[in-house]
Amino acid sequence: MTNSVYDFACKTISGESKSMADYKGEVLLIVNTASKCGFTPQYKGLEQLYQQYKDRGLQVLGFPCNQFGSQEPGSEDEISEFCELNFGVSFPLFAKVDVNGDKADPLFIFLKDQAPGIMGSKGIKWNFTKFLIDKSGHPVDRYAPTTKPEAIAADIEKLLG
Repeated sequence: MTNSVYDFACKTISGESKSMADYKGEVLLIVNTASKCGFTPQYKGLEQLYQQYKDRGLQVLGFPCNQFGSQEPGSEDEISEFCELNFGVSFPLFAKVDVNGDKADPLFIFLKDQAPGIMGSKGIKWNFTKFLIDKSGHPVDRYAPTTKPEAIAADIEKLLG
């Protein structure tokens, strides 16, 4: 039975397989992202969190997703270039995934199961849903797309210790 995010491997935006176990002992903020969404400016806030806390053990992991309003239509190369040019994104980005439905990425199935949304709903409602993972690989919280990255800073601080 899966009991942490470390049991998963995901494809990076450049196509390599990356074990989530490589992030053991770090706090993770896993986000489903999109380049053409009203929440896209949150990339800036996510990058600021990453810069502020990466030396203390925070990793922000972006997972582009095209399931909400087709707001991530580009290729992996286009997404990577967009994030770098427009928001200076330096945190790890992964290959495009589905977060809901029959083809949902196994990592997101696990995250939704461990950290359900409002009133226990499992489905991810929109881009920029955020999952906060503790140093043991366990999801501790889920944040709505409307939650600005800077609003999560205090929770990240607690987990970093």
